[in-house]
Amino acid sequence: MIQRKHNGNRLKKKIRIRKKIRGTPERPRLVVFRSARHAYAQIVDDLSAKTLVSVSSLTKDVQEELKKAKSPIEKFKLIGVAAAKKALEKNIKEVVFDRNGYLYHGRVKALAEGAREGGLKF
Repeated sequence: MIQRKHNGNRLKKKIRIRKKIRGTPERPRLVVFRSARHAYAQIVDDLSAKTLVSVSSLTKDVQEELKKAKSPIEKFKLIGVAAAKKALEKNIKEVVFDRNGYLYHGRVKALAEGAREGGLKF
């Protein structure tokens, strides 16, 4: 399978970012993945290699809220808020933001702002 050049560049950036960012039990890592249609956010503890919280645009309870959103940026913001709510339920208040090689702009930035509005600190 041939990878497109821009995806290869993103993966190189992802590796560089992951060298510096580590999720700990006190401050886990908030990872963002975006595809053409969907958004995914996970909160991961790297020391125990476990996913603590997972939210996506395919999650049943989030889909109802996403129908109200008019643009993809609004959808990403709602996913960030939902991730923050689930994290606060599990007593996670601080995270490290991992943009996963994407530019901190547009949809990724909206997800981060939504998570901040939801109550997460990073």
